[in-house]
Amino acid sequence: MGIFQRLFRWGKSEVNDAMDSLEDPVKMTAEGIRELEKKLDDSIKALAQVKASCIGAKNELDKAKQESVDYENKAMMFLKAVEAGKMQQSEADKLATQCLEKKSQKLQQIPTLEANYQKYQAAVNKIEDSVKVLKTNIEKWKSESKMLKARAKVAEATVNVNKQLAGIDSSDTIAMLEKMKEKVDQQEALADSYLEISQDSNERDIDSALASIGGSVQAQSDLAALKAKMSETKAIESQVEDAKAISNGSVSDLDALKQKMAEKQTVSNNSERPMQQADQSPME
Repeated sequence: MGIFQRLFRWGKSEVNDAMDSLEDPVKMTAEGIRELEKKLDDSIKALAQVKASCIGAKNELDKAKQESVDYENKAMMFLKAVEAGKMQQSEADKLATQCLEKKSQKLQQIPTLEANYQKYQAAVNKIEDSVKVLKTNIEKWKSESKMLKARAKVAEATVNVNKQLAGIDSSDTIAMLEKMKEKVDQQEALADSYLEISQDSNERDIDSALASIGGSVQAQSDLAALKAKMSETKAIESQVEDAKAISNGSVSDLDALKQKMAEKQTVSNNSERPMQQADQSPME
């Protein structure tokens, strides 16, 4: 069904384009000029034919006039021949009379030939005027057609540009830019997340290495603090016991002092030993 709809739309668009081309003023003007040029060619051919007829009529008129003069001259020659004694009077009169009759016939033809010639000449003048007007108009219309074609091209280009500008929706452009910005933000956030994952992985590698050699730094520090706290508690308890013993007179003052110094030394040694282990463990 979709194919038939597309074919129908395509056929409709082709018909519309054909109608537009038929109604295109520029094309119609060019076709009109071609038709006028054809009419001009036909008019020139007709003018040539009429001119030929006019020339023929003029030649017949001139011939009739010349023949009338020639027959008169011939009649005079016969009469002169009589005066010169070369011809009998009767014979000369007969021939001269025949010449004058022929002259009269030619003179009778002259008005008809003159009218015929004038008719052809008028037709020639009329057709020549029409041809001149048609030539002038064709040249003028050709010039105007060229100018109209140039203006039509400019107008068509302007229409196309304005259509393109009219079809540009600023809101769509802004929406596309916003969508592009959102996508870029997502890409940047994804890059940051991969960076954090990489850093967390490095931290986990370090913690794993520390665990493999005996625990983390924090754990060792907490262990040393606990040991020191226990030593201090034992020292306090020992001092309390010593005080009780002195008060009971079970030990001498010198022994109590020695015992107290020994306990302080023990506490000091116990406090230093965990810290040294903590400092040496990462290096190992």
